[in-house]
Amino acid sequence: MIPAKADVILDLIRVNSLWPLLSGLACCAIEMISAATSKHDMDRFGWFPFRASPRQADVLIVAGTCTTKMAGPLIRLWEQMPEPKWCIALGDCTCSGGRYKRSYSTIEGIDRIMPVDIYIPGCPPRPEALIYGMMKLQQLIKDRRGHWPDRAIGPTVPDGI
Repeated sequence: MIPAKADVILDLIRVNSLWPLLSGLACCAIEMISAATSKHDMDRFGWFPFRASPRQADVLIVAGTCTTKMAGPLIRLWEQMPEPKWCIALGDCTCSGGRYKRSYSTIEGIDRIMPVDIYIPGCPPRPEALIYGMMKLQQLIKDRRGHWPDRAIGPTVPDGI
């Protein structure tokens, strides 16, 4: 018998069973989907197939340009996910607005409407970059060890990532 806190054990379980939500908004979604194909095989890392329901997922991968019209439904998906939950910004348009940065209908970074844990730049980002980002998320979950402070919403860069 190994003495440990329940939060530590639960975080180790969470690290090895991440369930991403399928939320492709634009062209980066194709790269996100190709990361789950047999060539890259996300299953071997303990990340299960993409879920279609926010109530069964704990990782929101926002892939593509987020417009002001799509921000409301995306926030609704985020609020329906159970705690603890994490967010990954996939692609330049998601991280900073990309080539549509000064457009009237584009949100200049998804971190303006929801907290983001991992940023993956690139246009388009490679599937290997998403796999590396998921590995960084696993490390982030291990490092926090049950301590999940309130995350600020706004253009911020996480420490140590």
